[in-house]
Amino acid sequence: MKVAVMYSGGKDSNQAVKWCLDNKHEIIALIAVKPKNTEAYLYHYATVEWTPLSATAMDIPLVLLKTDKTSPEQEAKELEKVLKRIEADTVVLGGVGLQKTQIKAIEKVAKKFKMSVLVPYENMDHYELIKDAIKFGFDIRITQVAVDGLDADWLGKKLDLNSLRELKKLSEKFGFHIGAEGGHYDSFVVDAPMFKKKIEFVDSRKVWDNKTNSGYLEVTEAKLVPK
Repeated sequence: MKVAVMYSGGKDSNQAVKWCLDNKHEIIALIAVKPKNTEAYLYHYATVEWTPLSATAMDIPLVLLKTDKTSPEQEAKELEKVLKRIEADTVVLGGVGLQKTQIKAIEKVAKKFKMSVLVPYENMDHYELIKDAIKFGFDIRITQVAVDGLDADWLGKKLDLNSLRELKKLSEKFGFHIGAEGGHYDSFVVDAPMFKKKIEFVDSRKVWDNKTNSGYLEVTEAKLVPK
């Protein structure tokens, strides 16, 4: 099967890439979308602009779009610019508890180009999936938070087994989704077994808003380095 993977650089989209590789699907392209602001429904904001490094590390073609749209339908429509140029059978999405409106918005666009939409980990236990990703060798960094219980100290933090247990306790206490469906936090994978090189954040700063109790990691310099 020829697939295009919606790719943010985060844990879920890298899990989707791993699933495609494990199942011998041909990844025609990674599709990354950088929104203009943090209010986007479908796409991550923080660090998406560094996904070309991820693509280079995996030797997979990537298309990076920018958008100022802020509704599921309008954001999904941006994909037409890419889908009309590639020959894929299926668009693969990461995530576990993706909202039906998000999936339907992308399905509507993909259908125009006779492509199906596949969510391989839909409805699976996300805590176990994250734990498996960490054990598999994903180096996951938290890049954005927007929920009670997660403060600025989480920005840039590595999500290992210890911090995952801490995150689980906070998710249970404050009632947010452990896998961040709903935008509670975003992540970026700086290394994984399918990466030929790893990504190093050379320079970054934390951008925090006390009024909304939310913020993101702004990476101003990053590079690929040998493992």
